[in-house]
Amino acid sequence: MWQGVIPAVTTKFTPDDALDLKEMERCFDYLMQAGCDGLIACGSLGEGPLLSHAERIEVLKLAKQVAGHRPALLTVAEAATRDACVLAEKAAHAGADGLMVVPGTIYHSNHRETVTALRAVAAAADLPVMIYSNRLAYRVDVTTDMLEELADDARFVAVKESSDDIRRTTEIIRRLGRRYDVLTGVDNLAFEALTAGAVGWVAGLAVAFPHETVAIFRLIRGGRYAEALEIYRWFRPLLDLDVSTYLVQNIKLVEALVTQSSERVRAPRLPLDGAQRERVLAVVTEALRQRPQLPDVA
Repeated sequence: MWQGVIPAVTTKFTPDDALDLKEMERCFDYLMQAGCDGLIACGSLGEGPLLSHAERIEVLKLAKQVAGHRPALLTVAEAATRDACVLAEKAAHAGADGLMVVPGTIYHSNHRETVTALRAVAAAADLPVMIYSNRLAYRVDVTTDMLEELADDARFVAVKESSDDIRRTTEIIRRLGRRYDVLTGVDNLAFEALTAGAVGWVAGLAVAFPHETVAIFRLIRGGRYAEALEIYRWFRPLLDLDVSTYLVQNIKLVEALVTQSSERVRAPRLPLDGAQRERVLAVVTEALRQRPQLPDVA
């Protein structure tokens, strides 16, 4: 149902910390024009937990408007299942094409609690759901056993596999076949996951380098692995910036340098400074110096 490159977009802010809808529209349209296959709003990279429900719905509506016939999903990541269900309902009423659902944050739920919470959110929205499995960031692992248990609910259609264990992609497909669309959510494991059978890439650095991201995906789908790997090896230092506590600041700085967007973040985050900033600047400078000529992937 959801395949291809679906960026997890950043949220743009004005100098007075309001939503910068005009700049977001420009950035979202850039991704669509580059060939991306949808948009995911207000995830970790989109600073979703720091936005009010009203702000998240506003970003979703803009993403849906720009995405056109391609899917626009809202991330649901709340501490309480009750609040997650409320946001899921609001997303459904706002016209979301689906949800990307993170098991409850803050409290680290067990197997039974995780499955129960995911079922509740899916029922509240009655929309297709991509389960976000990220045991490193959220300390809750949506295991293959859980996916098998949830498979009886047709609303669960996909999983964003971010366990940081490349074996998990193979394990899900071996156990469950193509019951779920498996998408990789770790930028610097994307080539490995896509060649192991993942059908999509929830991408972070795509917000600054969408053409390269789309090229890698399409080359792999076309069996042109050597060409994809060459681009991926060039891309790798940039992709590493996504796997960091500071992924939001890292990627927004990359956007500012490459697409002339804003690197403003919502407090308590602050833009990078000092050695951290210099490291990202060096990575981007070197990447732009060696930026490859992309093959035809139309």
